[in-house]
Amino acid sequence: MTERGSESAEADAAGDGEAPTTAVVLDLLPNGRPDDDRPAYQKSPVAYALGEAEFGLYELTLEDDSGISIGDTVAVDTPGEAVRRVRSVDLDGLTSAARSELEYAVNDVIDRNERRFVDFYNDAQAITTRLHALNLLPGIGKKLRNNVLDERKRGPFESFEDLSERVSGLHRPREVLVERIMEELRKEDLKYRIFARRSEGA
Repeated sequence: MTERGSESAEADAAGDGEAPTTAVVLDLLPNGRPDDDRPAYQKSPVAYALGEAEFGLYELTLEDDSGISIGDTVAVDTPGEAVRRVRSVDLDGLTSAARSELEYAVNDVIDRNERRFVDFYNDAQAITTRLHALNLLPGIGKKLRNNVLDERKRGPFESFEDLSERVSGLHRPREVLVERIMEELRKEDLKYRIFARRSEGA
C-alpha cells in the first residue's frame, strides 16, 4: 500500500502542471478508524474514496476541520489543507458503507465523464489476435463487437444514446461499462484490466 503526504504533494505541485487526480468520497469516519486504539484526541477523521481516473481505492486521513462530506470530490495526489495523507487500499480495506456506495459512485463518474467512456467504444483495440477489448464487456460477443466496429467506421459515436441507436443489439452501452468496472474492482485476479488499476494493496 502506498501513502502520500505533504512532501509528495509539494513534489507534485512542482511537476508538469497536469490536472490533479481526483476521487469521490464514499464514506466518512469523523472520529477516526474504529480499530485505532489511540485516545480520541489523537485520532484524525478518515474518509474512503474512489479515484475518477483509474478507479483506485483510497483511505484519506483528514484534517479535523476539512469540511469534506460523502459525495465530495477531492484531490488525492496533492494532499493539502483538507487531506493530510492518502493511502491506497484494496476492496477489503473499505468500510462496508463505502463498499455499498461503490456502484453509485461508478455511475456518477461515468455520468460526469460521458465523452471519455463513449470514446472507449470509439477507440478500443484488439488486445491479442483473438481477443478485442470490446469483448471484455459483459454481453458483447463476436457479432455485437463487429457491429460496433462496423458502425464506428462510419463516424465516431457521440453519446451513449447515439451508441444504442446506431449499434443493433447494444441496448445498454453505459450499464455494461458499470458492470465491467465493478468486476475489475471486485476481482484482483483478472488477466485483463481496462478501467480499474490493480490495487497496490493486493
